Amino acid sequence: MNMLAEGRPTKQEANLIMPEQNAITTHTGNRALMVDEPLIFEIGSSARSGVDLPEAPQVESRLGGLDRKAPIAIPGLSEGETVRHYTRLSRQNYAIDVGLFPLGSCTMKHNPRLNEKMARLEGFADIHPLQPVETVQGALELIHELAEWLKLLTGMPAVAMSPKAGAHGELCGILAIRSALEARGDAREVILVPESAHGTNPATAAFAGYKVEDIPANSDGRVDLKSLKARLGPDVAGVMITNPNTCGLFEPDMKAISDAVHAAGGLVYCDGANFNAIVGRVRPGDLGVDAMHINLHKTFSTPHGGGGPGSGPVVFSEALAPFAPLPIVEKMDDGHFRLVEEETAENHHGSSFGRMVAFHGQMGMFSRALTYMLSHGSDGLKQVSEDAVLNANYILRSLEDILDAPFAKSGPCMHEALFSDKGFSNGLSTLDLAKGMIDEGYHPMTMYFPLVVHGAMLVEPTETESKAAIDQFIGAFRSVAQRAKAGDELLKTAPHFGPRRRLDETQAARKPILVWTEPEEFAQAAE
Repeated sequence: MNMLAEGRPTKQEANLIMPEQNAITTHTGNRALMVDEPLIFEIGSSARSGVDLPEAPQVESRLGGLDRKAPIAIPGLSEGETVRHYTRLSRQNYAIDVGLFPLGSCTMKHNPRLNEKMARLEGFADIHPLQPVETVQGALELIHELAEWLKLLTGMPAVAMSPKAGAHGELCGILAIRSALEARGDAREVILVPESAHGTNPATAAFAGYKVEDIPANSDGRVDLKSLKARLGPDVAGVMITNPNTCGLFEPDMKAISDAVHAAGGLVYCDGANFNAIVGRVRPGDLGVDAMHINLHKTFSTPHGGGGPGSGPVVFSEALAPFAPLPIVEKMDDGHFRLVEEETAENHHGSSFGRMVAFHGQMGMFSRALTYMLSHGSDGLKQVSEDAVLNANYILRSLEDILDAPFAKSGPCMHEALFSDKGFSNGLSTLDLAKGMIDEGYHPMTMYFPLVVHGAMLVEPTETESKAAIDQFIGAFRSVAQRAKAGDELLKTAPHFGPRRRLDETQAARKPILVWTEPEEFAQAAE
């Protein structure tokens, strides 16, 4: 088999190449168009700059003896070198604009370009939080309109827009629950968290000062209702439940759970990270939920951490609405909008537990999310959730013959499909399969989560992937899974074709090298 003479090897042939056998090297270390880009410190020099700057004027120092004693070792590059450097680095990233992003529980959906255009409109992109309220009426109206959509879609009467992310929203909801219980003179100590909940749920409850107790899952991967009811009592402040849960399943007993918690004097927090699976189909308010955060990036297509702070609005039931944090936007009778920031009884917000942040700060996220809602409409958002669920079930049923799907018999999954490493041979693990997926050109799926499944692999295709794209992913997944079940030793050293080989992830986490030093010092530090 002369792969050099015949040209590019087939996929089957490429899978057989041992790193030691593939002895072809290049002078540059590059692999065709995959450039092995050095660090900027290695190619730049502090002795040069890409721009001509005038000499700094000599002025009397006001630093009190803290003046810098040596030049800053910032590498200088020309404009062309700078553009090439960061462009080459960007090509080593995997992104939703490159291909299907199978991370489960993250909902890496396409960010429509229309959203980006709207977020850059003057009046939204360049306003300041300390501007007079009369100069930002359009922005306040946008926030108010988005809030009305969130209340409509969830069936909840109130919403706090200020939380910056999902975990921040969780804290907001738990603080509101604590305030409500303390207001009635019934402070409690315990929050119940099912095994199938997101990991941030118990962390948030503990951060808020509660003791956390687990509620087991049943054989179907859902909350064990009997165990939950048995644990309820006067010390239980509430339950934090993820629905749909991290096993990719809807909790059919959600209303029964809420009724039982309320009967015991507690309140119900729902983690809304997986709202993308049910938006337009199920209203959490109808299920007895008292508080729920909504990840705008997961459900309403705002960037994951890009374009400004994240956003995790929290919707509240009537029981918790009076305790929601400030500020909030209110529409006046004359059509104008005001920002309510003071905690006074006169404006009916005297029960608020306070503030989560100094300013909203997420205008870019708000404008993108509302654009997404308006461009889809309520019927379109319903189709989004239906398509997300359809795509996930297509992956589940297409792979359950080759991969163990522990809850496949529990019925259809929601927006994500869950598999385990059961049946892998020769000591191969989920990590090995994930590294093999990199060689196939895909970012790995979520690994080892949820914890209730050994060697878990959680895959979420989202609604924005076509059948052709999903079929291609399924083909790659099947190929690597077959190799894992056959005990293919090559998987233990994958990836072979990525910009970097497999890293020592344990050492990288425990002893990260975060500061650049010159090579000689670097070698000594490594020893």
